[in-house]
Amino acid sequence: MRGKGGWLDWHPSKTALEWLWRTGQLSVTRRNGFQKVYDLTERVIPDAHRRVTSDPQQMIDWACNSALDHLGFATPGEIAAFWKAVTPTEAREWCKAALAAQQVIEIDVAGASGATRRALARPDVLDLANAAPEPPARLRNLSPFDPALRDRSRTEFLFGFCYRIEVFVPEPKQTFGYYVFPVLEGVRLIARIDVKAHRDVDALRVRAIWPERGITFGAQRLRQLGAELDRLARFAGCTSVEWLDNWHRDAV
Repeated sequence: MRGKGGWLDWHPSKTALEWLWRTGQLSVTRRNGFQKVYDLTERVIPDAHRRVTSDPQQMIDWACNSALDHLGFATPGEIAAFWKAVTPTEAREWCKAALAAQQVIEIDVAGASGATRRALARPDVLDLANAAPEPPARLRNLSPFDPALRDRSRTEFLFGFCYRIEVFVPEPKQTFGYYVFPVLEGVRLIARIDVKAHRDVDALRVRAIWPERGITFGAQRLRQLGAELDRLARFAGCTSVEWLDNWHRDAV
């Protein structure tokens, strides 16, 4: 018997498709909106990319090395969380072995509050950091699923920005809104913005902006934000941006 509705109230055929997908027998070849389109895995993923090792230790080595190289620096817990392919214990053991083999070094990472956290990095991490270009000052609206945000605890430590997506929170209990974008400026997360594309009126509507404490939206910053919203509107298929009443909210 089916339930009364909801995201996971699947028809038996959908349950079967999801099981085949999660066990690797089917792959997602594209999406139509929120609907997945499946096909046989061998017709979606080339043979060379489907040959995976059956050696558990090789899998742990790949997952931990890949996670660290993507993150740049990380704690064992962050390494384990990156792919969700290894356990925290396996990540800790890998870190010990990598340190003993001098594949990684320990560093202290300063967070937004000034507190430090011990992490692992490659031996040339400082050279890479010094050679990295300065981040652009342009404002960017980040997706809630952006790599900079995927580990919420890491984001809060590094940026001092507490972010929780509220798409699964009933509207009366939402703090900000259904789908709120963090706003990045240079290396700082400076605000969050609630915008929605209303294609029936061809407009991207700005419902609210909550700046972080100490951040003000003067004329220059508003121009930069306007340019970014114009880009977002075009991406969403809208030709105009509308600012609703009472859009400027108190600092978080």
